[in-house]
Amino acid sequence: MPNRNMMIEVENLSHTYMKGTPMEHVALKGAGMYAYEGDCIAIIGHTGSGKSTLIQHFNGLIRPETGKVIIDGEDLSKKKLDLKALRRKVGLVFQNPEDQIFEKLIGDDIAYGPFKLGLPVKEVRESVKWAMDVVGLDFSRMKDRQTFALSGGQKRKVALAGILALKPKILVLDEPTAGLDPRSRNELLDKIKFLNKEEKLTVVFVSHNMEEVAYLADRVYVMADGTDVLNGTPKEIFTDKEKLKRYQIGTPETVQVLYRLTNLGFNVNTAAFTINEASNEIIKVLAGKEEGTRYV
Repeated sequence: MPNRNMMIEVENLSHTYMKGTPMEHVALKGAGMYAYEGDCIAIIGHTGSGKSTLIQHFNGLIRPETGKVIIDGEDLSKKKLDLKALRRKVGLVFQNPEDQIFEKLIGDDIAYGPFKLGLPVKEVRESVKWAMDVVGLDFSRMKDRQTFALSGGQKRKVALAGILALKPKILVLDEPTAGLDPRSRNELLDKIKFLNKEEKLTVVFVSHNMEEVAYLADRVYVMADGTDVLNGTPKEIFTDKEKLKRYQIGTPETVQVLYRLTNLGFNVNTAAFTINEASNEIIKVLAGKEEGTRYV
């Protein structure tokens, strides 16, 4: 086991919406996962598999019904849980940034959380400036800009900055790049990777986009029918054809290309799923250098 603090520990977690009514729905049943300090964890699975319900437990939006959720040593089943302290420790960015933008001006919105925590004005300003710099929003130029006039990508940056200004230990993201154009998507992915690798922030994200899973994640949890059915490194997940088929897991486009080349008889490494690695494999095929190559 890594010699790092356990930041998230989930065991046998279950949750039922509208229990005891005709609309009762079991969202989680016996789910489990863990994340160590500095990890970047992806949670994938089909719509309705329980991903969003799971991550809403991490900052106390949903409290454990049965099972265990421990965040940085804090048991979330405790009746006298300090939710304010928990939500400073765990920052959750929703799929729709509009759900967490409250103020008219960018600077005021990013400062909203720190002010609610009662931090001194000087500390709030420093936190806002740092958070805006991290996500790529120029403080002097953007702090007084109206939030309603922002593009979708800018709104995501503002929502993320508003969470980062709280200086959380854990960053939780629900479909962080949904609806973004390719340039904004790449910029945001680079920011998340910077926060994880350089700022040592523990990151957990839900995604349907396997390219960003391959780019960001150290470990992947696959969910189905309210529980975790598989977990491993991206390489372990994306190179197991049997499990990919059994759980109908999507794969990055690079993996799809490599598998097609394999099916055509080319000797390529299907574990080379990053863009640079896959490009090298394709270049070798085109150059006809690897043993057993044939052209069709």
